[in-house]
Formats: sequence, structure tokens, C-alpha cells
Amino acid sequence: MDKYEHRKARKKLVITGADGKPASAKQVSVKLKDHKFLFGWGAFDVLEYTSAETEEKKERFSSRAKQWEALFNYGTLPFYWGLYEPSEGDVRKDRMMKCVDRMVNDGAKVKGHPLCWHTVCADWLLKYSDEEIMQRQLDRITREVSAFKGKVELWDVINETVIMPDFDRYDNAVTRLCRHYGRIPLIKSVFAAAKEADPNAILLINDFNTSENYANVIEKCLEAGVPIDAIGIQSHQHQGYWGAEKLENVLHRFERFGLPIHFTENTLISGKPMPPEIVDLNDFNPETWDSLPEFEEQQKNQLEEMYRILFAHPLVEAVTGWDLTDGGWLNAPSGILRRDGSPKPAYDMLSGLIKNEWSTEYSAVTDENGCFELYGFKGEYTLIIDGKEYFVMNDSKDSVEGLQLSER
Repeated sequence: MDKYEHRKARKKLVITGADGKPASAKQVSVKLKDHKFLFGWGAFDVLEYTSAETEEKKERFSSRAKQWEALFNYGTLPFYWGLYEPSEGDVRKDRMMKCVDRMVNDGAKVKGHPLCWHTVCADWLLKYSDEEIMQRQLDRITREVSAFKGKVELWDVINETVIMPDFDRYDNAVTRLCRHYGRIPLIKSVFAAAKEADPNAILLINDFNTSENYANVIEKCLEAGVPIDAIGIQSHQHQGYWGAEKLENVLHRFERFGLPIHFTENTLISGKPMPPEIVDLNDFNPETWDSLPEFEEQQKNQLEEMYRILFAHPLVEAVTGWDLTDGGWLNAPSGILRRDGSPKPAYDMLSGLIKNEWSTEYSAVTDENGCFELYGFKGEYTLIIDGKEYFVMNDSKDSVEGLQLSER
């Protein structure tokens, strides 16, 4: 049995000529152009490229942006409030919009991360009362989601709610809100604001806590009518690979909700693992943290196992790696590109899966009724007939669609 059969669809295409008659015995070249499944990675290098203010920086990030675009159809961009609006009213919309436009024009889907989070929050909010902070939080969501409506199609609406009311490393506006209003009322309010601003956006709740505590939060949210479209799972594995058993246990824990599952932030390092006694990953600050050849091979193998398990699960709709290049978050060797931009074995492995093994390309000939079957992985296809290019979607089983050839 094909464990990826649920990722495929078949469509009967009826081809007619410009005169409306069946185009029999036509040679058709079929090729998957873009997956329906969201193969993503953090698009931070693309943002650095599009916002580069010097030729030196633009040159440095140019190849990284191209390597991102060559492989992924889905990218996460940073909308951290403290960086997006570092002082009140200083909104960095133009910088972000330039990057979003490039990605969308290239055919990628974009997710904004996150709209509400207690970390990298705007410090200037602390001068306001809880009620005033709440209004500004909701206004901020309306502003961002409205500004990028039709371009940013997915949002991490709220991030890491399990720890949010108990977070005590430093004072911040969002933890204040969570304590004042309660976790579920806060979640409901921010989701409502995002939904109103863009009813068609896909809205996620996201967390690094993959225990029953997170499942309980989701359950309470659904009972309260929170419009969660997908469950976000983080897996920053700086202390070692989860392994297949834990991965499958996590999937089992959250599949009970029947909602799409997105693995939103995946990290597998190609260097020595972070010591197991570290509780908060942010507390590990080595002077150097290098990528090593033996760990690069291990990273490749672990990442491949993880992707195969996730791609085989019917509820998983998106998988997003985090840092494209080493030296990003925590200075870790967490990328699939080295610091000099050269690809690691993991990059080549993913390219092989996405562009070859999990792709579709073949030739067909229409029958006497102008028919042939399009069968393969769900997504957008390119058809070449008589030297002309046509585009069709193949995303539902056993459907029928007509295609009329145009005059040359």
C-alpha cells in the first residue's frame, strides 16, 4: 500500500480543440508545478535580502534567497511586535511588504508569526493600563491582518499560551493581559480580531509545549468557540532528535481534534547537542557552535525520517524548518546551509524528496474522446500540448475537468 496515496489525486481531463471537437491522439507532457502540501522554511534570509540597504549585504543574502526560493513553497516571516513596531507608531510595514510581494509573486504562500506573544513584545506598551494594552493588542492584529490581506494567508495568532500566564523572566504586556483576562478569554479575543480582519485567513494557535497541557488548552478553546483552523507544533530539537516514537506520540495526542496539524518551527542541528540539563534553550550561549561533518550526515538522516513520518500523516498539512542558514537563533548550527551559504546534505536530501520522489512528471496521449487521466501528487500542474503551456489543479479525487485548447 502506498503510504502517500492520500497526498495524490486523479482527475479525468477532457481536451477539446479550439473548434470544440475532441482533441484525440494529443501528446501531453504532465509536470507538477507546485505542491498543495506546504513545504516551508523560515524566510528570514529572504527578508534580509529584500531589505538590504547596502550592496554588500544584498550580495551576501542573494544566494540564500535564491536557495530558499528554489526549494520551498511556503515561508514564515517575523511579525514580532517589538521588532515590527519598536517604538509606538514606528511600524515597519513597507520593509515587510516588499518581502511579502516578492514571495507571493514567486508563487509562495506566506505566514505571519506571531500576532500575540509575550516574548519580543513591545516594551513601550508597559506604560499603559491592562485595558489600554488589550485595545492596542486587538488594534495591532486588525492593522497587520488587514494590511496584508490577500497576501499573507496564514497567521500564528497567538504563541506559547501554555507558559504565557506563568512567564516570569521579565515583565511584558501580554503576560499581564493573560493574567488579567484569563488565558482562554485572551485567546478568544485575539482570534476574533484576526478572523474579523480576514475571514479567509488560516489562523493557528502555536506552542513548543507538546504535552497534554497544550491539548487541554486547545480543547477549552474549541469549547469556547475559538476559530482555530490549524494546530501549530514547534519542535526545536537542540538537545537531540525526538525520534520516531515521540514524533508519532505527539501526532497521536493532537490528531484527536481532527484539525489540520502544522509543524511550524523545526530545528535539527548538525553540531554537538545542547546539554540535557538546560531547561530554557535561551540559556545556552557557547562562544562557538560549529557544524561538523559527522553531525551533518546525522541531521540529514533524522530530518528525512521526520519528513517521511509527517508527510505520511493525513492531518499534517505543513512542515516548516526554522533557520535556513547556520548561526541564526541561539547561534546554533541549525540551518540546512552552512554559514558560508553552501548546502548541507540535508538541503540536498530535501530537494530530492520535494522535487523528485514526491513529484509527478510523465507523458500521456488523449484517447479518441480527447480524454486522459491526470494522476499524481496534489497541487498545480503544467501541461504542455502542441508546445503551449496550460495550468490545472489536481486536488480532489476522481474529478472531471474540461480543457479547451486555444488557437496558436
